[in-house]
Amino acid sequence: MKQTHFYEFQKTDKIKSYKRLSYILFLIMPFILFSCKEKEEKIEVKSSKPNIVFVITDDQGYGDLGHTGNPIIKTPTIDKFATEAVSLTNYHVGTTCAPTRAGLLTGRNCNRNGVWHTIMGASILNREEVTMGNVFHDNGYKTGMFGKWHLGDNHPFHPYERGFDEAFYHGGGGIGQTPDYWDNDYFDDSYYRNGIPEKKEGYCTDVWFDEAMSFIEAKKDEPFFCYLSLNAPHGPYNVPEEYYNMYKDETAISEKQKRFYGMISNIDDNFSKLLNKLETLGIADNTIIVFTTDNGTARGYSIDEETNKLLGYNAGMRGVKGSEYEGGHRVPFIVRWPDGGLTGGKSLNSLAAHVDMLPTLTALTGQKFEPAKTMDGTDLSAYLLGKEDAPKRYLVTDTQRVPWPVKGKNSCVMDDNWRLIKGKELYNINEDPGQKNNVADAHPEKVAEMNAFYETWWADVIKETRFSVIDLGVNDMDVLTCHDARTIDYYPPWNQQMIRAGKPMEPAPFTVNFVKGGKYKFHLRRWPSESGLALGAEIKDGKPATSHTEAIVDGKSMKFSKAYVKIGDNIVDVDVDNNLEAAVLEMEVAEGETELVAYFDMEDGTPCNAFYVDVERVN
Repeated sequence: MKQTHFYEFQKTDKIKSYKRLSYILFLIMPFILFSCKEKEEKIEVKSSKPNIVFVITDDQGYGDLGHTGNPIIKTPTIDKFATEAVSLTNYHVGTTCAPTRAGLLTGRNCNRNGVWHTIMGASILNREEVTMGNVFHDNGYKTGMFGKWHLGDNHPFHPYERGFDEAFYHGGGGIGQTPDYWDNDYFDDSYYRNGIPEKKEGYCTDVWFDEAMSFIEAKKDEPFFCYLSLNAPHGPYNVPEEYYNMYKDETAISEKQKRFYGMISNIDDNFSKLLNKLETLGIADNTIIVFTTDNGTARGYSIDEETNKLLGYNAGMRGVKGSEYEGGHRVPFIVRWPDGGLTGGKSLNSLAAHVDMLPTLTALTGQKFEPAKTMDGTDLSAYLLGKEDAPKRYLVTDTQRVPWPVKGKNSCVMDDNWRLIKGKELYNINEDPGQKNNVADAHPEKVAEMNAFYETWWADVIKETRFSVIDLGVNDMDVLTCHDARTIDYYPPWNQQMIRAGKPMEPAPFTVNFVKGGKYKFHLRRWPSESGLALGAEIKDGKPATSHTEAIVDGKSMKFSKAYVKIGDNIVDVDVDNNLEAAVLEMEVAEGETELVAYFDMEDGTPCNAFYVDVERVN
């Protein structure tokens, strides 16, 4: 009702009650108008800030979906979602887990930001980096992450320290890896809620989706950013039996692929629940929802070693997870936003990448974002909305997985449909999607042009490359795991199966910063504290493989004679009692950055790094 209605009532003068009503309206109308205006303003703010749900799976490749051509896999929800959304069909990521997540959340290539590997201290996102969580939190969004973080398990690198109000996640790069809660196996596990362990019943993927939907329902009346980063279908390939049974009679895939496909079908069912939740809450039209993956397939395509038969499907691409060829880094990307016009099943085939997501999503949502560091990504919002062509530019992805990045190692320079591999091989994927025909000799000018870009780009990147430094002394107790030790020519025991196997690990340093000087106690462990196991314990809880789960090995006994802690040039030692849970050493430590090495002598004299180190600040 507008205020002019009051004057119309006053002029009629037919019934006295109208006059009385007019007087009442005259008194209360300013409050009504103010209230309506306030509600209108709130609605406008809400509509100008769409919600974001970003779903990224782990180790699922471009060919591991029905609508991309896989004749076996069952993904009806995601396939239908693609017909309602916009797909980027020339979209690229890193070739492994943590590097992709680091690039996605910062808009910067992983070699710039400290995450060129998945272990060895090179999967920890440098503390100065600004994440998508930071940007959206600072612009008034409620932020939550659920599932796989894989960008640091110590202060100040936890997800709840990187812009996420709420974080519910597992440790390391996968459930059952060394930093994860002991004995997690995908079923009825313990996860971390903002750093505090919490046991949950159910299969891991179901848990992540349930937690994300609870967050969404709680924040439905205000703009939110939900980062749903799954650990499936990463190995170990454990899946509820009902999902294995969906593929048990398939003859064109291996037993392990049946479990892998089952994990993906479970994701598809959960994605259906997520879409229905958004509809039920009435916020589906004003929510940008993304479905994508983090690298090429890990198990969806393989060669049978006995028969040399190809198993599975890879959309005609060369390479799988970890490869610089197309199958290692081209992945599906589907985005829907009805209120913003991102609908209709359109496919866009210009070059795009994970590093584009931060600038693109901030532009789509009207957020302020002024990067202080060099960005490798660019804003593709106008391209997605059909207003402009995609920008012409080069992109680089590579596979390092070494102690320190190496120039040119397993590199791929991309220019629309051109791919320059390791600076020598040139392919046009429009004409040769399987990258079988190296045309470098026929296009020397293109090779020279792309190599020139890479030279300039690398020189800029390597100036920023550095290890992350873990803070100690912030909490009364901090836990270091050998997953993050800076090994040189070998991989540390990065999962709990390797811890159980009891193979000695050569001593290796952690790069740390003691935020406070003083006395510290160092608890050197074979097993993590939550296990309650003694240093010399043997455990006989191994499980054989089943149709839908992988085997768990027994815990082999190890016997130690002496324990050492070396910080800088100072070293202390103590005799070991293998019946205790830890060898405890004390040391006065100076404030500042240093290297810490914690190791044992075994009874036969073999040195062995401590698998877990609890660092306790005294007083």
